[in-house]
Amino acid sequence: MKVIRSIAELRNALKEERAARPGLAVGFVPTMGYLHEGHASLLKAARQSCDTVVLSIFVNPLQFGPGEDYETYPRDEQRDLAVAEAEGADYAFLPSVAEMYPSPTKTKVTVGQVTERLCGASRPGHFDGVATVVTKLLNIVQPDRAFFGMKDAQQVAVIQQMTLDLNLPVEIVPCPTLREADGLARSSRNVYLSEEERKQAVVLYEALSLARSLAEADRQMTAEELKRHIEAKISSAPLARIDYAEVLAYPSLEPVGKLAEAGRVIVALAVKFGRTRLIDNMILE
Repeated sequence: MKVIRSIAELRNALKEERAARPGLAVGFVPTMGYLHEGHASLLKAARQSCDTVVLSIFVNPLQFGPGEDYETYPRDEQRDLAVAEAEGADYAFLPSVAEMYPSPTKTKVTVGQVTERLCGASRPGHFDGVATVVTKLLNIVQPDRAFFGMKDAQQVAVIQQMTLDLNLPVEIVPCPTLREADGLARSSRNVYLSEEERKQAVVLYEALSLARSLAEADRQMTAEELKRHIEAKISSAPLARIDYAEVLAYPSLEPVGKLAEAGRVIVALAVKFGRTRLIDNMILE
């Protein structure tokens, strides 16, 4: 595995490899590091379907708002590189902030509508930062396929819409959420949880599982009724503070009435435990 920190060096390395191997399929896994089994599953998926795999690790300041955890976001470069190499990454791209943003950014990528609810509503500007950095990374790597975890399903919807609208020549591959044995979605931010917060955080998966059971039992239930059941379940955990719990059409993220008339819906959650904000979701067909 080659560790590369400059845009020019990565572009040159991939240019040489493409020239030497016509028809080369490049897979790309963009991350903010502090890799866990969820990230490893993305690398596995990329390894299985692509000839060359590029992993990026970059904690992107543009997607953090004032008072959020940019400075304290967990980082462990050596451990990340060991995980990446074990999972078969060919290139690990670790640019600095100065490399990615050598001067104040005057251009940003904004995706409308799908960014207006859920995390887009509670974290203004977040998805502008995501869309901008992902566009930059896709332009740098120029992959055939890019792999994203469905734990952040709104992010997947935003990036799919962006690549469609801008005719970016890349296939976005959504990958399933990986969970702990008790159902908690794997996340770099789980490390922030105290022992009691970690114990109570499983209520997110319990709420999603309840939503699925209720929806399967009564397709005439409305999204609003299902939402009330979900909120009641989450509120049974004393430390849980609900940021949002929503039932929306997916991937449009538009409001829905009766579930039976909605087709594919997402049950999406953001809940705080102490200083830690966790997101999770489940797609209901």
